[in-house]
Amino acid sequence: MSKVVKPYQESGSKKEQVSNMFNNIAPKYDLLNRVLSLGIDKIWRKRAINILKKNNPSVILDVATGTADVAISTANIIQPESIVGIDISSEMLEVGKKKISQMGLDQIISLKLGDSEAIEFGDDTFDAATVAFGVRNFENLEKGLSEMLRVVKKGGTVLILEFSKPSVFPFKQIFQFYFKFILPFIGKFTSKDPKAYKYLFESVQAFPQGSKFLNIMQSVGYKNCRQVKLSLGICSIYLGDK
Repeated sequence: MSKVVKPYQESGSKKEQVSNMFNNIAPKYDLLNRVLSLGIDKIWRKRAINILKKNNPSVILDVATGTADVAISTANIIQPESIVGIDISSEMLEVGKKKISQMGLDQIISLKLGDSEAIEFGDDTFDAATVAFGVRNFENLEKGLSEMLRVVKKGGTVLILEFSKPSVFPFKQIFQFYFKFILPFIGKFTSKDPKAYKYLFESVQAFPQGSKFLNIMQSVGYKNCRQVKLSLGICSIYLGDK
């Protein structure tokens, strides 16, 4: 069982706290993402989706979809029959729905309030499942991973995009300083919830990365687990098959 890091010190489940946190920062979430990542997050998403495109999935689930960035990019790059995005934050979903409508993607993408650890769909429903920068927020990592695997068809792929810690000097030190001090400082003055960006650093530190995460994927039933490092290890793509 991986270590549980919560956004706030007060009582309450991680799931409840994460939902509240994202509801608080939803209006500025997309803007802050672009600013704080210098726009690189868009490149990471595109790289991940292009890997998934090789499998030509037709029906896709996007877990922890947030404001639907991955769902929208997937619709444009892969052009599947349908994408369902689920998230525990209603405010993030509202932002995502507006974006989808503005882009004319309502017929392809649908967003629903949903829990990654209790996905409402039946076994073997989707050709693929994706989650970008969301597995760190699972209250029970193993349960969330198991649920994604359950709803994917045999032979299907689960793709996970997540922050990781670079190991090359001096990039490792620069990255740590930016994540620990600069990012929360910017978040403090641009977001209604400065603790959200402190939590980002803490959750990245606590998250099992690389071979540790691949081992967890294997332990809950994933096959052919592999990792693709991006931007000197700032971010990683993890893939596993059913």
